[in-house]
Amino acid sequence: MGLIEKQRLLTELSPPLDHLLCTQLLDEFISSERRYIQRDWEPGQLDGGQFAEVAARIFYHLDSGNLNRSKGFDECAKYIESDQVTHAIIPRHDSLHVIRTLRTIYKFRSQRGAVHISPTYKPNHMDSKLVVECVRWVMNETLRIFWTGDREAVARAIRELLQFDVPVVGVFGDIVLVQRTDLSAEEEILVLLHYAGDDGFSRNALGRAALCSASRVTESLKKLLSANMRQVVQLSNGNYRLTDLGSKRVREKLSHKLVL
Repeated sequence: MGLIEKQRLLTELSPPLDHLLCTQLLDEFISSERRYIQRDWEPGQLDGGQFAEVAARIFYHLDSGNLNRSKGFDECAKYIESDQVTHAIIPRHDSLHVIRTLRTIYKFRSQRGAVHISPTYKPNHMDSKLVVECVRWVMNETLRIFWTGDREAVARAIRELLQFDVPVVGVFGDIVLVQRTDLSAEEEILVLLHYAGDDGFSRNALGRAALCSASRVTESLKKLLSANMRQVVQLSNGNYRLTDLGSKRVREKLSHKLVL
């Protein structure tokens, strides 16, 4: 099954979110994540600004009852912040926290030079990290506030959205494939289990997806499960999934290998 998919999020969020705006929001979120993984700092900051524009329109729509798919960011923000109008989103501090975070993204994107060419500033990792973490927080708040389904499902969705996207893993029909040839067996298993999310993968599924011998898969799993590493755990249903230590290794040591 892999990490939570865009279509599942669309189904759970729209309605109440407008379908087009929700689609745009998810597209910008996914683009921001991928840019960050690829260390493409400047476009990542631009994606953050576009995400902020769409998110502001979504919160304006649901707070005011008026759908305007092209309303300006500042107009949307001012409505949500106004004490002179009636607000539909209750408690009101939910939308206020979101719009203040969106203002940070939007202003940071323009004032640090990501929109206009600047002779003194070049986009960097730290700036992009701030933007992407703010984008993640707003996306997760949007899920928390507007998700229409089971609360445990939204909790899982939030956990999985906190993980990196995995462009290197391709799905072709019923075949899951790591599309790089420079990973060790251990690294390939970590990438596959990162892709698998909370559900993990069975030993058979790992054996089918990992293009290495059965003995190397077994040996790598034993090492990752060992007391010295503890980066993988076996669930009660027999599946394997990453521990927090395993996720930390993927995030800090293998992020450059999650892209093609």
